[in-house]
Amino acid sequence: MQTKHQIQELLSAAGVSPNRRLGQHFLIDLNLLRLLVDSAEPGPDDVVLEVGCGSGSLTQSLAERAGMAVAVEIDRTLALIAKSQLAGRENVQIVNADVLSGKGSLNPEVVEALERARDRFRSTGPSQRGSETSLGRLLLVSNLPYDVASPVMIHLAKGPVTADAMFVTVQKEVAERMTAWPGSRDYGTLSIFLQATGDVEILRILKPSVFWPPPAVDSAMIRFVRDERKSRRIANMAVLSDVVGLLMGHRRKMLRACLKSVPAHLGDWDLWMRILEQQGIDPTLRPGDLRAAQYVDLANALCHSRQ
Repeated sequence: MQTKHQIQELLSAAGVSPNRRLGQHFLIDLNLLRLLVDSAEPGPDDVVLEVGCGSGSLTQSLAERAGMAVAVEIDRTLALIAKSQLAGRENVQIVNADVLSGKGSLNPEVVEALERARDRFRSTGPSQRGSETSLGRLLLVSNLPYDVASPVMIHLAKGPVTADAMFVTVQKEVAERMTAWPGSRDYGTLSIFLQATGDVEILRILKPSVFWPPPAVDSAMIRFVRDERKSRRIANMAVLSDVVGLLMGHRRKMLRACLKSVPAHLGDWDLWMRILEQQGIDPTLRPGDLRAAQYVDLANALCHSRQ
């Protein structure tokens, strides 16, 4: 791990300074970095994705414990610094790219790197899932840049590339959205997908002083662990995504009003009113009042209606 002084020296030698537009706030409290890694407990069969690796401070610790670390850094200069700091480590790949392909998906270059990394630890022996090959975990362990935090976590919850767990630092406001309950102001799409697929909790609130340069807001350290029982309840993730998008796109309206604009591929108003009745959901509720499990039930009922 790198101290604040070491990071400053590396950037100074490269003739650059932190780019606030890219959310470059380096976590410099080494105890908190250790807490992040210790909470994730990466093992020799695990692949770790780090988004916004900066100068490679956290990456160094991840590489010491994980089977493979795929570190993504959009800033070319920082990516070169990280590669230099991690030279010789065969279990690290630095990807100099935006982690997102627009907001709609993960960058194919990142997905390919993760798939190659996972192939290194794919077992040919029997697994608990029958004929499938067994794998170690895929973990997201990152000091996430603020502007990509929500979409990255939603993509890794929804798939097709899914994280078994995420241990991240994010803006406190994002952490509150992750853990928000129905009916609250912060409850939204991020809350629904994380709570529909796993369990999420705030581990620690972080003051600006633990970062360099300090951000203008508090941050939080978060743990998300996928719950396979919850995930298996989702009949079709694409349909669930459509249902969440339809309803949360009109979150201030009553459900029956939201459904007046339902697209043809999701049925019609009459079908939806029957589904709401079957599920015991009051059509005068608003989208933000429904629990994540209720969104899953609605999507599953819609899938069943098509059979």
